[in-house]
Amino acid sequence: MFSKKAIEIFNQATRDYKKTEIIDQTFINKYKIDEEYIESVLYKKAWIDTVQWAYEDIIRDPEIDPAEALSIKRKIDASNQERTDTVELLDDYFLKKYSNVKISQDASINTESPAWALDRLSILELKIYHMRIEANRNDASENHKEKCSLKLEVLIQQREDLSLAIDELLQEIFKGKKYMKTYKQMKMYNDEELNPILRKNK
Repeated sequence: MFSKKAIEIFNQATRDYKKTEIIDQTFINKYKIDEEYIESVLYKKAWIDTVQWAYEDIIRDPEIDPAEALSIKRKIDASNQERTDTVELLDDYFLKKYSNVKISQDASINTESPAWALDRLSILELKIYHMRIEANRNDASENHKEKCSLKLEVLIQQREDLSLAIDELLQEIFKGKKYMKTYKQMKMYNDEELNPILRKNK
């Protein structure tokens, strides 16, 4: 199923990123975009999420230098934009893939597109990855590890439920029982014409 493939790629990207302690390491896609398009986009999506997770940890340091915090905040903003752009590439892929499907007259639209569901799955895999570390930390108390183990069980159940929902959604789109619409996020705060502060400083 598609979700299983996506999870494998998400986890591969995280493992590859974690091979070093370098936060701003160079991104090298394991997949060739011309030959393995969807794999390359999924891999990039998970890489972006993994880097941003690291930034989010660092910026919560109560003793962080304000100048560094501002620099990281801007990196997080840029990462969010890149994440959104990558999700929209995934939706473009699904729109094209299912463009010839005959839609049933009683077909309905889902509350979110396949790509945004996959976005949630990518973040969920990161939560599982880090919660598993916490549940097995040698320097943590037994109480801490027990609590994290219980949380890990819940996250794994969420993974099963979300994976099933994604696969069922794709099947229903394929059969014409659901149809897709995509709406670009139209983020306003990065646009010099739409953000009044940026517009003022042009």
